[in-house]
Amino acid sequence: MTELKKWYLAQLKPNSHAIAQRNLVRQGFEAFLPMHQATTRQRGRFVSASKPLFPGYIFVAFDTGGSAWRSVNATQGITKLVSFGSTPAEIPPEFIADLKQRCDERDQVISDTTLKEGTCVVITRGPFTDAVGRILSIDEKQRVWLLLDLMGQQSRRAVDRSAVQAV
Repeated sequence: MTELKKWYLAQLKPNSHAIAQRNLVRQGFEAFLPMHQATTRQRGRFVSASKPLFPGYIFVAFDTGGSAWRSVNATQGITKLVSFGSTPAEIPPEFIADLKQRCDERDQVISDTTLKEGTCVVITRGPFTDAVGRILSIDEKQRVWLLLDLMGQQSRRAVDRSAVQAV
């Protein structure tokens, strides 16, 4: 990325993140769409899928010197650039650099690696999504044993390490 390019935020049309990212890249823009694994309940089953970290938005880098950036608003899947007045609002480069550092090469957010016994965590996917618990132990298979308070009862459960996040 050259020094002339700066990062901006574009608002997406509903469920159009993949289309917008593909079309922005095709037009020569640099697009960044951080994703994370999320669990939702569909038809009585729990389904884990990759979802945007910031639903409804995508980061776009371009040079504001020319007028080519106006084509972002006309890109399929994009509603508009987030602007104050007639000027697109710039995102601080430190924010983007920090966010990219927390993602892998496919722009998937990397799970927290600072987990240890006694840490308070929230479960991010699976049948106990959004349940809060305390880590009892972490075994060699990367399973995290948690103590959960479920309906007034203490319950010991094992979940995959990637399915918990420190609170």
